[in-house]
Amino acid sequence: MYKLALTLERNEKNDFNQIFFLCHSVTEGNSTFQVFELYDLCVFFLIVGLSMEQRQIWSGFCFCFSALRLKMNDVVTKQMCLCSLFCEIKPFLFFLSGWSLKQKSKFSKRSPVFMLGKSYELKDEGERDRFRRCFASLLWFTYRRGFPPLPGCSLTTDSGWGCVLRTSQMLLAQGLLLHLMPPGWTWSGNHRVVKDDMDLIRPANDRFSLNERGSKISRHLSLGSILDRPIEDPHRRILSWFADNATAPFGIHHLVELGKSSGKKAGDWYGPSIAAHILRKAVEASTVDLPNLVVYVAQDCTIYLQDVRTLCEQPHPQAWKSVIILVPVRLGGQDLNPSYISSVKKLLMLECCIGIIGGKPKHSLFFVGFQGDHLLYLDPHYCQPTVDMTKKSFPLESFHCKNPRKMAFSRMDPSCTIGFYAKGQRDFESLCAGALSASAETYPMFIFEEGKTREEARATTATHSITFIQRNSQLGRVDTSNSMDEFVLL
Repeated sequence: MYKLALTLERNEKNDFNQIFFLCHSVTEGNSTFQVFELYDLCVFFLIVGLSMEQRQIWSGFCFCFSALRLKMNDVVTKQMCLCSLFCEIKPFLFFLSGWSLKQKSKFSKRSPVFMLGKSYELKDEGERDRFRRCFASLLWFTYRRGFPPLPGCSLTTDSGWGCVLRTSQMLLAQGLLLHLMPPGWTWSGNHRVVKDDMDLIRPANDRFSLNERGSKISRHLSLGSILDRPIEDPHRRILSWFADNATAPFGIHHLVELGKSSGKKAGDWYGPSIAAHILRKAVEASTVDLPNLVVYVAQDCTIYLQDVRTLCEQPHPQAWKSVIILVPVRLGGQDLNPSYISSVKKLLMLECCIGIIGGKPKHSLFFVGFQGDHLLYLDPHYCQPTVDMTKKSFPLESFHCKNPRKMAFSRMDPSCTIGFYAKGQRDFESLCAGALSASAETYPMFIFEEGKTREEARATTATHSITFIQRNSQLGRVDTSNSMDEFVLL
């Protein structure tokens, strides 16, 4: 079994101690008790609809039985061993069950929500509905199970290790939506929301409703009659490019295959920087219909303007291509440097921003916005069955999340990759101006520089998962010429 480095918000030691001593008193001296294997227990959790509390207790029993097999007589030593095991495997059990997605995030009506260049005033009912529809229209890629074996191994799931690849898929998908879908497109499947999908907790004396109309419409009518509309054909085509099979150009099988050149394989941890280069290679190698789209990855936190121009002007300057720009950065040492928080906010307020591959340490999340001092994100840590996208009308619901989640900026991992999209040359110039104005003056997150990078630097960067911040001394070289159904409102 893979040793999983995922961590939770806190280690609830008191609860574990209670479970340990309860299990120890029940099982001491009972040599006939059948011990569950950890893997079998995880499968058991997926099949049986246990509550959160029941799963904690069952996992506690499992680890206590495992320690008893070691025939340790010292209760204190046994407890320390079990606590260590419990801390390592607890996130895996909880993420498989989707526990984190069932928690409700609190949103304030007194401050706006900013998401990928748009702002939403939640005190206004129309704005709340617009935010709900726009958030639910983002493409959501999570852990999957039951897909064909990954290259070079027998793994049929990416649960526990593939979160960076999934958040990378989300970022690329957002760029593809901007590139291929009509401006202002939203998923038609979220235009009607049934009552059981809108279980909101509201403050006392607050009577607002996100969707008063259609609350009595059956799920079959509100979703089934909409999904096959012709407008969803491009939507489905984009999703099919991320299918969990070896033929999909941006599916996890192909991303894992491309990661081999960086020394990575299925089951390894992929950093945000390596993921950026994998996305670039995937788009370059793609044979699908992506008219005039290229991907540029910044080197050492520097966007070389001549490199971008050369990439976008091929085969001739009049046919300027659209470009996705990926900037791997590190915004601090062990923790996020607070001086960068305002800059991250400003970037997420730019319409050219398509999100941030980031998260907590070894726990990747896809950041799409913020409210106050909290980031808004999509979480890939939810294991779902693989969807067969060879069917013409495959279900779309599992690729859209209606539950916006929030996390304090202070918990953000400093290592991340920022994504931008520019439709044409004028948009690229606007991107440069907006990103420059958003960057910190003392220690900028990244810089723009005339000229081009050396090819050997481009070849070697992909093997490193961390890039560092440019110092203030380099500023002189900068060219400045050119389901809202699961949250609480307070």
